[in-house]
Order: sequence, then structure tokens, then C-alpha cells
Amino acid sequence: MLTSKQRANLRSMANTMDTILYIGKEGITEGTVKEAYDALEARELIKCCVQQGCELTAREALDELCERVHAEPVQCIGRRFVMYRESNTNKRIEI
Repeated sequence: MLTSKQRANLRSMANTMDTILYIGKEGITEGTVKEAYDALEARELIKCCVQQGCELTAREALDELCERVHAEPVQCIGRRFVMYRESNTNKRIEI
């Protein structure tokens, strides 16, 4: 579980990041879960976006994805959200 100070630090890192994962009208598929897992393993902190035609809200998508890839929610604003998970093999972020 992240503390509020750790979460604030991760939020500031995420400000300059590009969105790398998009959730489309199919919602969260197995492919989406695998892509999120691989991206978290490589980067630890990723920014995602729920596209216009998607049935899910950003909060719902964030909660479901975090549960499925064992990540921590960092931030959710509008249709974008950020999540964090410490990498097993490629530790990059010191929080």
C-alpha cells in the first residue's frame, strides 16, 4: 500500500509521461491485461487512457486493471489514470 507522500511523488513523475495504454470499446481484454502487465514490468509507472466509445469509466478501468495486474492506483483524472507496480526484474523507481 502506498502512502500519500509516495503517491504524490509518483503523481509528479507521471505528469511528464506519455499515455502508453489505451482502453477501447471492447473494454479490458486479456490482451489489455497482458500489455499492462508487461508495461508495468518494464517501467513500473504507466499512464493509461479510456477512449470515448468505452463502456467503462476511468475509475472502473483503473480498479479492474489494478486488481488483475496486482498494481497500485496512483491517480485518476478525467479519462486518464496512472498505476504503479514495483518490477520484479527491472527496479527503476525508488519511492
